[in-house]
Amino acid sequence: MEWFQAALDRYKQQQHQSPTRPGPGRTQPIRPVPATIVYSRTRSVQIPEPVLREQRILAGFQGGQFVDSFKILRTQVLHRVREKGWNVIGVSSPGEQEGKTFTSVNLAASLAMDVTQSVLLVDANLMHPSVHEMFDLGDCLGLADYLLDDVPIEQLLVHPGIGRFVLLPGGRAVSHSAEALTSPKMVALVEEFKHRYQSRMILFDLPPILQTSDVLAFSPYLDAMLVVIEEGRTKAEDVERSLALLKQTVPVLGTVVNKIGFATATPSSMKRMM
Repeated sequence: MEWFQAALDRYKQQQHQSPTRPGPGRTQPIRPVPATIVYSRTRSVQIPEPVLREQRILAGFQGGQFVDSFKILRTQVLHRVREKGWNVIGVSSPGEQEGKTFTSVNLAASLAMDVTQSVLLVDANLMHPSVHEMFDLGDCLGLADYLLDDVPIEQLLVHPGIGRFVLLPGGRAVSHSAEALTSPKMVALVEEFKHRYQSRMILFDLPPILQTSDVLAFSPYLDAMLVVIEEGRTKAEDVERSLALLKQTVPVLGTVVNKIGFATATPSSMKRMM
């Protein structure tokens, strides 16, 4: 992994030349969420345990290294975002099939199990939405239907029966996805999500950084970005290109190395970038 560390070192050396976003200067107080949340306006779906286990969603497992890895990642993310006062985080990867959606879903599930935290996961990969497939929800309406057909957002949210976890599926595939993600309606939605619930973390599962313009177009509306790479798959030059592109528009919260030293998908700890 020497190539990966070298890429991170180069990124850090360049950070002083990049625009930074002012933070609050101190750790933000944690606003507690209710011990039990009743989702009266959000559709609740109980995902069967066999589906959770088949899709490797940590809510289907009692413990082990897989679950512990995401709890460690959750702790690292929470420490950093609370320090900065952030709550809108994008998750992406340089290329396809490197584990970004797997990481988004399990980070969201882990966050939702924290007693101080609620989480909203938005499938913003509008060209190829797939988060709903991990929960075996079948064809369902989602973000695209809100943006293009004015379907009320309350009719699109799903509580998958995991802690304080709410999901906004992507809906139907959209060809002009970058334009949809930067439309005034989408920008207003992000602002509403950000400020309505101060104790809620909003995660956006985004397309690959190097394959569309979506991430660069949408990243100014995020507080920070988490980059997922896969050991043995992601190329060093793709990591460097991705970090170089992101540094002009959004802080990089950290990187997650997926499948490092394991036969099955398990993340390493987050490597902090800032």
